[in-house]
Amino acid sequence: MSQDQTQDNTPVFMIEKLYLKDASLELPNAPQGFLQRETPEISVQLGNDSTPLENGLFQTTVTVTVTASVQEKTLFLVEVVQAGIFRIMHIPAQDMPFLLNVTCPNILFPYAREAVSDLVTRGGFPPVVLNPVSFEGLYQQRLQQAEANAVPSSELAQ
Repeated sequence: MSQDQTQDNTPVFMIEKLYLKDASLELPNAPQGFLQRETPEISVQLGNDSTPLENGLFQTTVTVTVTASVQEKTLFLVEVVQAGIFRIMHIPAQDMPFLLNVTCPNILFPYAREAVSDLVTRGGFPPVVLNPVSFEGLYQQRLQQAEANAVPSSELAQ
């Protein structure tokens, strides 16, 4: 094998671009919401997704939705979709799901945290600081759930 062929098969993982794909802030009960003295209940929803683009390029997104409410009235709702384009080449197929569901979201999440905090502050509320997230743990949960929902091969034969 020549040196050129070795270099052609060298694993590649590079960040091509990081960007804020979408961001929204809603204050449905303003200005009355600013008069609330109670501590709001904060709800956080998190998701991630990856799609192939072309020639070893993949887009990964991390979506964070934060809702703050008091007595069933929403003070604010923030949604951020942080995205990145990653060049991934010559990686074994069995390693791709881990890269796309764990490694890429781990890179994106700090940017999403900053965007959420910034939007909440710009909305007139104290910043929301999101706790770190274990994307590896979330990925393992999804794998276990998929295995639990799989139809046993004995049932397929019927």
